[in-house]
Formats: sequence, structure tokens, C-alpha cells
Amino acid sequence: MTLDKISKINSEALLADGFEDAIIGMCMQFGQSPVVAYDYGKCLDVLKERDGMSSEESIEHMEYNVIGAYMGVYSPVFIMK
Repeated sequence: MTLDKISKINSEALLADGFEDAIIGMCMQFGQSPVVAYDYGKCLDVLKERDGMSSEESIEHMEYNVIGAYMGVYSPVFIMK
């Protein structure tokens, strides 16, 4: 899914900076606007490849700095496949 298409669906949807390659679509829930959905495993791969993190470091970074950075109702979701 392209960033342009995401913007057309929900212009207020927030992105996780640097993880564009891990976007798998959008997530819908009753009564809520769609938000961006990321593949959690692909996000870990980005951290390992881009930043040279180990598996443990990438998990810790995701949990604390990315998922833990809740920014409101339009925050992205991270799906474990």
C-alpha cells in the first residue's frame, strides 16, 4: 500500500518513521478510522539491516521506542505474523 493511498484513506494516520518497507496495509476497527499496519517481523529486519542491531536489540528497540511511542488514536499497529 502506498503512502498516497494511506493518506487518501485517513490523512491523519500516523507513520513509524523509517519503516515504510514494513507497511502491509491498514487496520480497521468498528467506530475507528483506519490506521497503518506494519509487519512486526519486517520492522525487526529493518532495524537489524539498517542499524546493525542484534535480534535482542531490535526487539527491545521496537517494544520501547516504536510501539511504546503511542501518539494517540491514529497511531500505527504492529502485526505479528
